[in-house]
Amino acid sequence: MEKFAAHAALRYEQRVWSWLTTFWRRRPTLPAHLRAGVWGEEQAEQFLKKLGWNILGRRVRLGRDELDLVARAGQVLVFVEVKTRGNEDFGRPFDAVGRDKRRSLSRAAIHYLKQLRARPDYIRFDVVEVIGTAAEGAPQIRHIENAFPLDRRYRLFW
Repeated sequence: MEKFAAHAALRYEQRVWSWLTTFWRRRPTLPAHLRAGVWGEEQAEQFLKKLGWNILGRRVRLGRDELDLVARAGQVLVFVEVKTRGNEDFGRPFDAVGRDKRRSLSRAAIHYLKQLRARPDYIRFDVVEVIGTAAEGAPQIRHIENAFPLDRRYRLFW
């Protein structure tokens, strides 16, 4: 009887491993609009690195909020929101950073700052607009420094 139980457990384990390896081989791909966003973030990161910035984090998840890029430019800790569009037919990408998005970014920034050991001298919120697609080649990139202040609902705790 013990031999049968050991054999059944082995077969179950083999089935689980078979399912897992099949699942990882068939990893679902991202939808097109999310792939465009990831591509835009990569382009923005390369652009900021060329400026000599140190990238501290990419797609930093803090609760329900997310910071696209966290970077250091000299003594300034910069929270970067990246907006990617194929074209400007429906307005500038910066226009999509409305009141609710600013509030969300401010909340995420405060959570990020609470996790740091050393307090930065200055913080800033920038927006990088990436206009183009991966198929077209080099995109047009616009960097808007100090795009908006910390939302007034939040205060720095030092």
